[in-house]
Amino acid sequence: MQPMQACERASGRGMDLRARLLNARNQSSPARDAERTARMKRVSTPGPRPFLKWVGGKTQLLPELEARLPQNFAETVRVYAEPFVGGGALLFHLLSKGLRPERVIVNDSNPDLANAYRVVKEYSDDLLEALSRFDTEYRDCKSEAEQRSFFIGVRCAFNAGKISWTTTPSVERAAELLFLNKTCFNGLYRVNAKGLFNVPHGKYVDPSICDTSAIQACSIALSDVEIMSADFAEAVTGADRGWFVYFDPPYRPISATSAFRDYTQGGFDDSEQRRLAALCRKLDQCGARWLQSNSDAGDGFFDDLYHGFQIDRVLASRAINSKGTGRGKISEVLIRNAYEVGS
Repeated sequence: MQPMQACERASGRGMDLRARLLNARNQSSPARDAERTARMKRVSTPGPRPFLKWVGGKTQLLPELEARLPQNFAETVRVYAEPFVGGGALLFHLLSKGLRPERVIVNDSNPDLANAYRVVKEYSDDLLEALSRFDTEYRDCKSEAEQRSFFIGVRCAFNAGKISWTTTPSVERAAELLFLNKTCFNGLYRVNAKGLFNVPHGKYVDPSICDTSAIQACSIALSDVEIMSADFAEAVTGADRGWFVYFDPPYRPISATSAFRDYTQGGFDDSEQRRLAALCRKLDQCGARWLQSNSDAGDGFFDDLYHGFQIDRVLASRAINSKGTGRGKISEVLIRNAYEVGS
């Protein structure tokens, strides 16, 4: 009963924080407002870049991914789609280079992640105000224990609510997600069997909770991007030879202890990997070009599943394991159908 009672107390605090931090915008002292304004003016890398951390992020693989883009991308790609957008590293990399086809479609079956993209696109100023208040309240905590209690309060409030893709985007829920993402262990998004976010506090010294320049740049970049939250197959409806699709699904675990794939309550098992492979074959038949990244367990699973397609192995550093011995360079696969690559 003690953990449940603690969560109930923290949840009440989290609900109070949601109302107090997001609605009482004129009650801060001049000194606190000045501190928040200075923090919001931190200089960051110009141009759009991922506004949140996401497990399996592709920033370090961008050179490998870029080397496998279709030749004459700007002239030959009419529609670019990411059915598993995650942190959007490749998406924002392409947009930062001015590679913006007629249509850009991003999708994620996680409705909270898709909601965050919608809020960044449509309500970035409100989101920044909410995040700034979370940032100030978190930094005002006098100890790590206080910060952990604050974190638990926000996490319980987040778990007490739900987002529906058919409703108006929720700034409050997006702010809670980004706060949790920047302050939880390793930036994980993981849910339990009940669909509740259960990642612990991360104990960061100086987390970037309110990254103003990143969110503003992403808001501009997403201005005409189509955002969906549906099954991955729906994101490529109507695909033809003018499409290029980048698939970055939840990775197949390479060991019994590495199955960080529960980004949504249903998970993504081998049957889903096979369903994705069948979709890739259909896209190939209709002339669409596609590229996929995935793990390499060394058991030949993907070699068999994608027989006849191009499979390359690359090395990537992954630090999702909490033990130092579980971190380092691992092999990953990049799979694609036949098309000319290069600039």
